[in-house]
Amino acid sequence: MKEDCFICKKHKGLIQTVGELIYEDDYVYVGHIDNGGKPNYLGHIMIDLKRHAPTLADMEPKESRAFGLIMSRVSKGLKECEGAEHIYAVVSGNAVPHLHMHLVPRYPGTPEEYWGPFAVHDSPTARMGDNDEVIQVCRRIRSFLDEGGKNV
Repeated sequence: MKEDCFICKKHKGLIQTVGELIYEDDYVYVGHIDNGGKPNYLGHIMIDLKRHAPTLADMEPKESRAFGLIMSRVSKGLKECEGAEHIYAVVSGNAVPHLHMHLVPRYPGTPEEYWGPFAVHDSPTARMGDNDEVIQVCRRIRSFLDEGGKNV
């Protein structure tokens, strides 16, 4: 753990975020993005590498397998449980140098001018919600993973 890293602190329970844990194993931690007290774009999921490493290129083979598999499983859960028509996957690392991937659903009816991993948040049809709604999304995806999404 790196002492000043937001993601490392989150994994240790030192920082509270919205929603609930969706999935965790030895290599990855999956939860919902926290919008700092403002309404959250429902289904915007974060996959964090548990080991403090800055980029995709820094992953070990076992971490890479776990990361890729959970990315696929959660994406399928967003489609099946939340009705997403498309899933954007983004790794930036500009603000926090600890590998994390954004999985951002695009829902049916999103105007094309709002297509894109962060533009969808600004759509007039964006599905925004409070912590209670985020918790329900987390529970649906976790249930999907527990009840059959494992075989994706």
